[in-house]
Formats: sequence, C-alpha cells, structure tokens
Amino acid sequence: MIRFALLLTLGLFAAVAARAEVNIQDVTTPSGIKAWLVEDHSIPFTALEIRFRGGTSLDAPGKRGGIYLMTALLEEGAGDLDARAFARTREELAASYGYSVGDDDLSVSARFLTENRDQAVELLRKSINEPRFDQDAVDRVRGQVLSGLASDAKDPDDIASEAFAAQIFGDHPYGTPGKGTIDSVSALTRDDMVAAHDAVFARDRVYVGAVGDITPEDLGRIVDELLADLPETGAPMPGPADLHVEGGTTVIPFDTPQSTALFGQPGMQRDDPDFFAAMLAMHILGGSGESRLMQEVRVKRGLTYGVYGYLAPKDLAAIVVGRVASANDRIAEAIDVIRDEWARIAEDGVTEDELQDAKTYLTGAYPLRFKGNGRIAGILVGMQMEGLPIDYAATRNDKVNAVTLDDVNRVAAELFRPEDLHFVVVGEPVGIDPDTN
Repeated sequence: MIRFALLLTLGLFAAVAARAEVNIQDVTTPSGIKAWLVEDHSIPFTALEIRFRGGTSLDAPGKRGGIYLMTALLEEGAGDLDARAFARTREELAASYGYSVGDDDLSVSARFLTENRDQAVELLRKSINEPRFDQDAVDRVRGQVLSGLASDAKDPDDIASEAFAAQIFGDHPYGTPGKGTIDSVSALTRDDMVAAHDAVFARDRVYVGAVGDITPEDLGRIVDELLADLPETGAPMPGPADLHVEGGTTVIPFDTPQSTALFGQPGMQRDDPDFFAAMLAMHILGGSGESRLMQEVRVKRGLTYGVYGYLAPKDLAAIVVGRVASANDRIAEAIDVIRDEWARIAEDGVTEDELQDAKTYLTGAYPLRFKGNGRIAGILVGMQMEGLPIDYAATRNDKVNAVTLDDVNRVAAELFRPEDLHFVVVGEPVGIDPDTN
C-alpha cells in the first residue's frame, strides 16, 4: 500500500509538470467503444475514468433515490465475492475504485498498477457488470443514506438547495433530491437496485478517459472487457427542464442566528457561442475573492464571510446560481446589494481592467486543473460529454483571450436579469416577507 501511495504521489507530480500540454489520442475499441487516452509510461500506473450520462435523473417514477443507493452498493460485493471479499481483494491488488453519481452522470473512477492491471480490471468488471446487491448490504447502506437524509433535513444549506431546486425545476427530476427522501429510500427493494443498474449501465451513454502506463491497444482490450457486454441502450433520458423562475424571495423559517440564501435565474448552455463571454462576466461578478459581489457584500459592508455565483449548465437546463449567508438582521441588506450588482453589470457592463484581470486569472488557473492522472482522466471524459474537440485543452485559453470587451458587455446585458433573480432564504431573516414576488 505504501508503494501504491508513493506511485500516486509521483503520478501527481508528473502530471503537474505536464500542465495542460497533453497529447490526447482518440481510441476506438474492437467492439466500437470510443475512449480518449493520454499515455504516460514514466510510472507503472493508470487512471481510468468511465462515465455514464443520465445519473439520478434516470430514477424510475416513485423510485427516487434508487440510482443513488445502487451506486453506493457497487463496491459492496460483485460476482462470487461478497462485500468483505471484494474489499479484501481490492486491497490485495492495491487498486482504488470510486463510484459517484449526480443529476446528469454516474462516474466510475479506477486507479491500478501495471503489474496488477489484469486482476484489477477483472475485479472492476465484476462491480460494473455483476453487482450482487445482497440484502444485508442493501439494508446497511440504506441505513447510511437515511442517516444522511435526516442530517440534511437539519442543515440550512441543504434545506435551501432542496427548496430552490423544487421551485425552479418543478416536477422535473432536477426538482427533487437525487438521494431520495426518507419515504422513497425506505421503500426501495433489491429488485429496484437491479432496475436502477439496468437504467444507467448501457453502451449508448458511456464515455471513457484514461491516463498513464497503457497503450491504445491495451486500453481498447480493457475497455471492451469492462463494457462490451453491457446492454446497448438504457432507460430513456428525461426531457429538458421547464424552468419556473420569477423574481422575488421565498423564506423558509428555521431557528438559526444566521440566514442562508441561494439565488438564481436562467443561465446559458455550454455549447452557446457566447459561453466564454458569459464565463468572464460571471467571474467578474461573483467568481473569486476579487469579484464585485465579494467586494461589495463582504469587503465594503462586512455582511458575510463569503458570497459567490457561477454558471451551472446542466445537461437538461442552464441556470446561474449563487450563495450568501449573513446574520438574520443583515441578510436583507446583503440581498439588496446582490440585486444592485446584478443590475449594474447588466446596465453598465465591465471595465477593460476587470476583463483583463479575469482573463489572467482564468487562463492561469486552467493548467492547474491538470494536476494528477485521475484529474486529467476526468477532464478527458468531461470534454467528450460536453462535445468539445480533442484539441480543446490546447486551444481553450486562446478562446478566452479572444473575447472582447464588447462581447462581455453585450452578453452581460442579455444574461443578467435582476427582475428574474429569485432568492430562497432559510433562517429568521429580519425585514423580508415570507413570500416576496
């Protein structure tokens, strides 16, 4: 295990040195599955990222939380191995597997040494293709999920997130928690786990990225071993979300000395030609410690420890979302300042100095994302899912630098609409009506 940890550290160092200057190869496996690869034979280690589009949005009606619970069970026994035997075998191989799921995708992240590659891949194949969903594991992991849901119900941030999602996305799957509810998770059965697995794990929605000590030929063979036997298609994807956004404020009473507020409005999809201009405008408004929101809300007025906003281009809807927290007797002022800044950037735009500072930050920070083989493998998959070209990593900063001041100000005027900005406040805010629309 110590050796594995050392190799992971070396892999991280090598990847940082490489920065964003990665040579990405387009690989097609013998069965026709696409994958992107960055070869690095400096250390005997490979990071593999597999992602299935759909995520918790594919939950069947009445089975909310099913895909979340199923994902948590993938490492709890597979094939002829129960949970303990699976964990013991993984440790003996010094391999690492991670499984996570969000609204739009389910991710499988694997790390393994070259000397154990075939055995590690076979164990991973079992977890993807032959999860056991033993009843004792289902009950145990379900208990963990229910405990988490009970904790979320007492957390102002989680309460605000759930209420905001319900308000803006309505009946769409985005409008309810992917973890499910106490009632829905309590009612899930082992058969529901099998159905959830069948909904997600299919070849028509899979994306693969790999970085490390592996050739295109070996990657093709491994990917086919892992994925070629999956069904060709999974559950139908949900349609786009119909956004229900009206400007105003919703208050959810909660006994706490500090109010938490989430705010948002409709946003912009990643494939929009103006996305880079929107990204720069958003960064200037609420993207870093030097942003307008931080300067106006925190530095000048001391209303909060932190405030931010960002573009959230989800697969089935695009929004702009942000967060702020302040004392109950000051949250109303914080909200007023945020609305004012929303209106100011829409009406007056940004300055040339602000734009140049934003470009310097965003182009300088981008290569730092490539810090580790696992991170790079994840970036490769993300690029594929967003439909970006294979040379995007090398050309992205040029695209950012090509944005003009006129571009940013035109897009800011179109994007930021203070009249559509809605706040969900959880706490005991002073000076805010419970429902202000």
